[in-house]
Amino acid sequence: MAVTHTDGRIARGNETRRLVLARAVDIASVNGLEGLSLGQLATELQLSKSGVFALFGSKEDLQLATVRAAVSIYQERVVQPARDLPPGVKHLWQVCGSWLDYSRTRVFPGGCFFYSVSAEYDARSGKVHDILAAARTNWIAFLEQSVREGQVAGGIDTEADVPQLVFELTALMEMANAESVLHDEFTSYDKAAKAILNRLRGVATDPTELPDSP
Repeated sequence: MAVTHTDGRIARGNETRRLVLARAVDIASVNGLEGLSLGQLATELQLSKSGVFALFGSKEDLQLATVRAAVSIYQERVVQPARDLPPGVKHLWQVCGSWLDYSRTRVFPGGCFFYSVSAEYDARSGKVHDILAAARTNWIAFLEQSVREGQVAGGIDTEADVPQLVFELTALMEMANAESVLHDEFTSYDKAAKAILNRLRGVATDPTELPDSP
């Protein structure tokens, strides 16, 4: 009976944690990680304050857990859709397209979660800065790896400057997000998609693998 009782508490704790983090990522994408409050989340979600505080020992713990939850969502919505495509320019186009869709459809109310919260911590030090910097590094590394694998597979020009290409693709995606969120408009995504497609055509060994238009 003790085991059943313990398992029940663990299950309830996990469910509470899931509910809190699902709301926390949305709030942080709009108000920033500094805008998170354990007490406010408990009240808003009609949860036990003591139970919520037991799951997250401090505001920093909540912030770190929120970033990890956002990373998981990001991987699911941006990285995973291209997982079954072979290395090459089509794979890279799918990843970029998934990123634009992720921002356009407001998976997070504030647009790209990481674009929003990174501005809070880019000049700071500490654990929250470090986890955000690591997430950024991992994303850029993933894009660069995708390009290099495409070069090895023969679909991307081996003479292409990989860091430069990834920098330009990232800049186009993030500019679309920034313009859309700031001005509450969505034409910026079409502009970015067109520019990304043109850039990828320039490094594709067979441009016919890409669509004629976004």
